[in-house]
Amino acid sequence: MDPVPALDEPLKKVLGPATAKVMAEHLGLHTVGDLLHHYPRRYEERGQLTHLADLPMDEHVTVVAQVADARLHTFASSRAPRGKGQRLEVTITDGSGRLQLVFFGAGVHKPHKELLPGTRAMFAGKVSVFNRRLQLAHPAYELLRGDAEETVETWAGALIPIYPATAKLESWKIGKALQTVLPSAQEAADPLPESLREGRGLVTLPEALLKIHRPHTKADIEEARARLKWDEAFVLQVALARRRHADAQLPAVPRRPRPDGVLAAFDDRLPFTLTEGQRKVSEEIFADLATDHPMHRLLQGEVGSGKTLVALRAMLAVVDAGGQAAMLAPTEVLAQQHHRSITEMMGELADGGMLGGAENATKVVSLTGSMGAAARRRALLDLATGEAGVVIGTHALIEDKVQFHDLGLVVVDEQHRFGVEQRDALRGKGKQPPHLLVMTATPIPRTVAMTVFGDLETSVLDQLPSGRSPIASHVVPAADKPHFLARAWERVREEVDKGHQAYVVCPRIGDEEDGAKAKKKSPEDEAEKRPPLAVLDTAEQLARGPLAGLRVEVLHGRMQPDDKDAVMRRFAAGEVDVLVATTVIEVGVNVPNATVMVIMDADRFGVSQLHQLRGRVGRGSAPGLCLLVSEMPEASPARQRLNAVASTLDGFELSRIDLEQRREGDVLGQAQSGTRSSLRMLAVIDDEEVIAEAREEAARIVAADPDLERLPALRTALDALLDEEREQYLEKG
Repeated sequence: MDPVPALDEPLKKVLGPATAKVMAEHLGLHTVGDLLHHYPRRYEERGQLTHLADLPMDEHVTVVAQVADARLHTFASSRAPRGKGQRLEVTITDGSGRLQLVFFGAGVHKPHKELLPGTRAMFAGKVSVFNRRLQLAHPAYELLRGDAEETVETWAGALIPIYPATAKLESWKIGKALQTVLPSAQEAADPLPESLREGRGLVTLPEALLKIHRPHTKADIEEARARLKWDEAFVLQVALARRRHADAQLPAVPRRPRPDGVLAAFDDRLPFTLTEGQRKVSEEIFADLATDHPMHRLLQGEVGSGKTLVALRAMLAVVDAGGQAAMLAPTEVLAQQHHRSITEMMGELADGGMLGGAENATKVVSLTGSMGAAARRRALLDLATGEAGVVIGTHALIEDKVQFHDLGLVVVDEQHRFGVEQRDALRGKGKQPPHLLVMTATPIPRTVAMTVFGDLETSVLDQLPSGRSPIASHVVPAADKPHFLARAWERVREEVDKGHQAYVVCPRIGDEEDGAKAKKKSPEDEAEKRPPLAVLDTAEQLARGPLAGLRVEVLHGRMQPDDKDAVMRRFAAGEVDVLVATTVIEVGVNVPNATVMVIMDADRFGVSQLHQLRGRVGRGSAPGLCLLVSEMPEASPARQRLNAVASTLDGFELSRIDLEQRREGDVLGQAQSGTRSSLRMLAVIDDEEVIAEAREEAARIVAADPDLERLPALRTALDALLDEEREQYLEKG
């Protein structure tokens, strides 16, 4: 008997170089173990065949059906002028619908002999339309022959796995390759501790692999899926639990505020009371800051929930304790905005060392790439001497020249815009590891927070401060109902007449370089050949047309920093009526007098991004209005997305919708979407219970055995999950 190949055996030794090459290039599968973890996408029952009635256009499909009839036609063509051309038309049926298959030329002979009426087979190909009928041209096929002793019932009830496949490698070829390596499943080391597996009634890993690839019943599939989901959730949570455990061993300086310090003075001068949520989250943060290992906390809060105030109080607590705090913002516009709003909130408490400064004041400095040399030198000196207790800046803070006297807290705003290396470089500037507070206004469902940010403790601000107004959102179907768009511009004029201001957001800037980038778009955008609307063109058209007479200005990422800041200042001061901008205004821009936002080509933005943008209006006492302009047809997925945004202001609900559409991406990799996921079986949204339980089990096991010395199989599974790049990703957290 042939020896069973080991799980780390390269596929080219087992399957041959040609098949192995396609599997590596198109499916990312390199070893026997990789192939065993390439799970079926779904299963076909021979007796209940695929619904031909529901076939998607232009997609590569696999169907199981029966030949109804087959006809060979001859015809004349330029290649076969004497009527010798041959075309085989085969009609297949599955009870729900019929589908035409066509074969031409020399390719007709084999199917003409094999595809006889009554024959059942699996067919794979790309669905196209010919003469207004769906067809598959030259599909690959595999005849389904029951063994002689197999009864009709068992044959019809058999479950056929349909694998994620490519045009180069059909599902059944992957299935045949799997049959070759399936005996190796017996060698699979089980990463789940036996007590955990038995306690939860889960099958062993070898049994799960056999059942997922060769199920006899639907119960087999359920058992296998339940087990394989646990593997993915548990191994990932162990990785994160070990990260948290390692962090807890690091030393940090406890930072406790003084009862008569700058924090107490700041609280006394606040013109309003904190919300219940702000108080609760601040207490969680102060408790973390008082410990002798570094805080690692994620602060989630809806747009406008007062995250900046909570972060500022944490920063002042650290200043009270003799340390310095740094806030890292993703853009200059946002860094300047934070600097402005923080110095305004603090008043004379931000004038440390200056005439008129309060007695327990500190100095608040800003550090960005575009500062003049003299101002930059002054800021660097204030940081090195400890004169400045609070610094707000962009990634300019990370440069080698920047030295802190005693960095105690790093606050990262809009975490998703920073590479891990940038966060890590700033944390490296403390004499001991500083405390870390990560903020995001993108609501993250609890399960995603437990996986993507599983090494951070999470705090949520879900209460809006009093005085915030509701935002009404509506979809404006510009192509179906052009008069709706005309009405949108009238609404903007009406708001300006009342003394308010408006934003108009466009997907791109509008010079040629940007146009080139705009070409690579989703299939929906391809279907609609027009490039996305641009700030420069739109501003000009509005100023000449529907908004003539209003003060219209533009803001985008390629303007000089000073020009950007000047435009934002004029807008904040009410000297600009309508700001036409890119998503540079997505985070942190705070103009309470702006009440209406028109988002052009809204279908080209993600759900969470639209929600972020919308949060820029309704920040004062007047209600906000957000108009989502789109030319996409009513039935399109893009319009359904926009309807979802218009129907709810609940960012957590929208982030679920967003995730369901984008899938999870590789939860450990830096790309949050679009890449091949390390999660093959687990769905972050649907499997909340499994993830929560796996997190508890992982924490318990890591607390008892941090190096997993008693669990070598789990250690091996962890090494496989954490290749070098992902290991670094977790290391830098």
